[in-house]
Amino acid sequence: MQIPAPTEDEAPAEAGEWSLERLRGELDRLDESLHGLLMERAEVVARLTRLRLKPGVALRPGREAEIIRRRLGRHRGPLPAATIVRIWRELLVGTTGMQAPFSVAVCTPERDGGETGAAFVALAREHFGALTPARLHRSPAQAIAEILIGTASVAVLPFPAEGDPAGRWWQRLGTHDMPRAHVVARLPFWAPRPEGMPHLSALVLSTAPPDPSGRDTSLFSLAFAPELSRTRLTASITAAGFALGPVLIERDETAGLARALVEVAGFVTEDDPRLARLDRLAEPPCLIGAYAIPEPEPEQASQP
Repeated sequence: MQIPAPTEDEAPAEAGEWSLERLRGELDRLDESLHGLLMERAEVVARLTRLRLKPGVALRPGREAEIIRRRLGRHRGPLPAATIVRIWRELLVGTTGMQAPFSVAVCTPERDGGETGAAFVALAREHFGALTPARLHRSPAQAIAEILIGTASVAVLPFPAEGDPAGRWWQRLGTHDMPRAHVVARLPFWAPRPEGMPHLSALVLSTAPPDPSGRDTSLFSLAFAPELSRTRLTASITAAGFALGPVLIERDETAGLARALVEVAGFVTEDDPRLARLDRLAEPPCLIGAYAIPEPEPEQASQP
């Protein structure tokens, strides 16, 4: 919003400048306007809540990512883009909590590399709000159980790493869980890490299914014979028509089975015909979720 130029009667001795008192008054006026718009927005959310037909978690992480991307695409001026992200994250979490009780279960493992549970809590707070109720758990299984029984809205779990026993929680996700847990987001959504912020990645799970944001990554798990090489497995995925990202493989020779966590470009649904084209599998592929691709800084986004 442009600050109107002062009239001749209001103009101070140096042309184009306002007095400190006048500028503070203008800030107060703008704050009143912003607050009024926030209250109007909350009223619209309240109307949406009354129209909701399904009970459960009121979560649309894909739409939230789309909203923030629109704000970043429009943003101009000296206010840091990171501030826009922070404002809208708090706003979105606050209005989500208006629609149904909202809380977070955070897995807080201790790791040899110096990543502490406190860092995962900070990551969850960054995305889901500083004052959102959070319960902490040492194991992924405990955090997942919270969302399955409905005592938490989302679970924040460390991003799986190959060879990390605590990171194999993704193998539990499948169509047999009632309700079913889905991967719905990746943290941090604002990828640039200022000094003092945690440098780690996490995935968010919910019983609410993921929704597309326009720029997404999907995840599915595959079961196959342990002797199948990584090269042949990835070639099969590519031949099915997927744009392949990272592939995490865990082999269990004693069970006679290996499993892979596969990331592919785009928002994949259960009826995607490419899933049926995957071969060399011991079980049907299991789609476990999708997440909006994290946002870089605006100047980074324009680089090749």
